[in-house]
Amino acid sequence: MQAASHLFRAYAIDLWGFGDSAKVPHRYSLVKQVDLLDGFLKKIGIARTALVGHGLGAIVVMMYAAQNPDSVDRLMAIGFPLENDWSNARLEALTPTGLASWLLNGSPAPETARGEAVKSDLRAVKVSLEQLKNLDLVDLARSVRAPCVWVYGQNDPTIDLALAENITVMPGHVHQIVFDGSGHFPMLDEPSKFNRLVADFLALNSGESPENLQIKEEWKRRIR
Repeated sequence: MQAASHLFRAYAIDLWGFGDSAKVPHRYSLVKQVDLLDGFLKKIGIARTALVGHGLGAIVVMMYAAQNPDSVDRLMAIGFPLENDWSNARLEALTPTGLASWLLNGSPAPETARGEAVKSDLRAVKVSLEQLKNLDLVDLARSVRAPCVWVYGQNDPTIDLALAENITVMPGHVHQIVFDGSGHFPMLDEPSKFNRLVADFLALNSGESPENLQIKEEWKRRIR
């Protein structure tokens, strides 16, 4: 957020049940999370924008883009799963503190980041995981018309990267970058490379393919 805000007007939204947003279980459905994003953009008066989402946020921005194609110019989805039965059982079994420790394992995360992670209501995590079992993620990805960049950490414990790398079924406007030295949080594990990627992504002209982002040496690994 700090890096992006130097050049762009940037907003960070805590989804219901996470960060400083209200811990109200009846708002934890995926539909309510999408409604939160939609309501925020309308309240601020943003008619068309670029979206960046991580984890559950990646699924929410993909759902929003599918439902509001005229409002999304392009999007970046970090850790977007491509299988319905993707959730590791540990996600449902751990406490918020244990979940944060597992996902942040090995990440040089500052204490502020760890403090934010433990604010999550585990009920929100469980509701999301349960609803994802009934969501066709491949169909969702195919339905998004906006240019997409999918970002993955090579060592992300929540994602089957072998499956994520198989994007041959995806439309041509979907492109992928893998951070070889990252886990679930590439923005913490490889911040310089990640921040530059986000800045270049946000600086794209409207309608420009994000495939151009993958030709730079910093990201080494190119898929497609």
